[in-house]
Amino acid sequence: MFKGFTKTGEKPAVADVTAETQESSVEIAERALRTLNAPDAKLTERLELKNRLHTALLERLNLSVIDKVQTEELRREVANLVQQVLAEEKRPMRTEDFKQIVDELMDEVLGFGPLEPLLADPSVNDILVNGHERVYVERFGILEQTAVRFRDERHLLRIIDKIVSSIGRRIDESQPWVDARLADGSRVNAIIRPCAIDGPSLSIRKFSTKPILLEKMVELGSLTSQATDFLETLVQARMNILISGGTGSGKTTLLNAMSRSIETRERIVTIEDAAELQLQQEHVVRLETRPATPSGTGAITQRDLVKNALRMRPDRIIVGEVRGAETFDMLQAMNTGHDGSMTTVHANTARDALSRIEQMVTMIGIDLPLSAIRSQIASGLNFVIQLNRLSDGNRKVMSISEITGMEADTITMQDLFVFKRSGKDDNGKVLGNLVPTGMRPQVAEQLIAAGIDLKPLQIAGE
Repeated sequence: MFKGFTKTGEKPAVADVTAETQESSVEIAERALRTLNAPDAKLTERLELKNRLHTALLERLNLSVIDKVQTEELRREVANLVQQVLAEEKRPMRTEDFKQIVDELMDEVLGFGPLEPLLADPSVNDILVNGHERVYVERFGILEQTAVRFRDERHLLRIIDKIVSSIGRRIDESQPWVDARLADGSRVNAIIRPCAIDGPSLSIRKFSTKPILLEKMVELGSLTSQATDFLETLVQARMNILISGGTGSGKTTLLNAMSRSIETRERIVTIEDAAELQLQQEHVVRLETRPATPSGTGAITQRDLVKNALRMRPDRIIVGEVRGAETFDMLQAMNTGHDGSMTTVHANTARDALSRIEQMVTMIGIDLPLSAIRSQIASGLNFVIQLNRLSDGNRKVMSISEITGMEADTITMQDLFVFKRSGKDDNGKVLGNLVPTGMRPQVAEQLIAAGIDLKPLQIAGE
């Protein structure tokens, strides 16, 4: 038993719980969710019991040494406490329920409480907490409410504070929202009162430990093998690519998948607000923004990082998502020899994506003529890939469009692949295919000069 684990003067006790009771994270998640689907009255009773146990645990444990204690030793101490409290209350409990309450208390002490089963569930992509009583998840593109809930608003605030403080951020009335990142890379946004009128809100975009490859996207129906070959060709030929789509449409997933076609000898600099990209190459420098301090100073923006990246001798610059004035610097880089750069933007169509880029360039505060901005976009960007999340929850590449130049003050484009819908099946699944339009790429000669064979792409006109 670890000396100093309990508070001074207390004798550590041993409970009849061993490592043999351990289960996989998925099994724990499934079991916890099954139990949480119990009627509200029973759930409330369980939450009250767990609250009493958790309070007793905090009173008994020496929290300053928790991190130094072996997990199994802590589990035995927690199990012993549960046994004592149940005995005092003369409350019998089945072995399965006993193990679960121990697991939940371990989550409270070491993890993120009620969220742990959802974080452990591989089928969950997003966790959305709307106040302490409503928790939603997204599975396979569909949102559904779970029976997971927090004891009260203070309980939820404590979990939020635990998340943000772990990376040196804070959240309070003076700074009521924060972007953070869990240790596994999952992206977190939290907002509290007074901005969140109905109570604290927490959004977690889970980080996939296994990045999805283009081949997997073909299996899922997001792409066709023909379009996949073409996208790999564009990356290898160092085309500048903009990936456009709405929230949760799969922009970062596609960017990760396409980046695997970059040659390993190239030096890549990535710039993100919260690091999500999972590039597999060895020569990668990852840069991340920093928010302002409580005094309002010390912020490091994406624009600062793009400017700095240009001094780092990059072969390619990849910006996770352009949102503001850094767009101007990104276009400058694309126009001054940093070919093969890629970024994403929030937009519903390829044409809207160009309009958003145009608007963001104006954020630099310089009075540039509209024609000059559009000329920079037309000469800097080569292709726009549009993704959408359809009504059935599936993510699809809707179009692959080439920017062909300017006509008067208008940026001209041509679609090389478009998604053609053919209806819905009996389950509401959208039917259709991403098909080539038959248009010859204007950069065909560049692709051929780069050593790319276009014949396997079977684009009409070749």
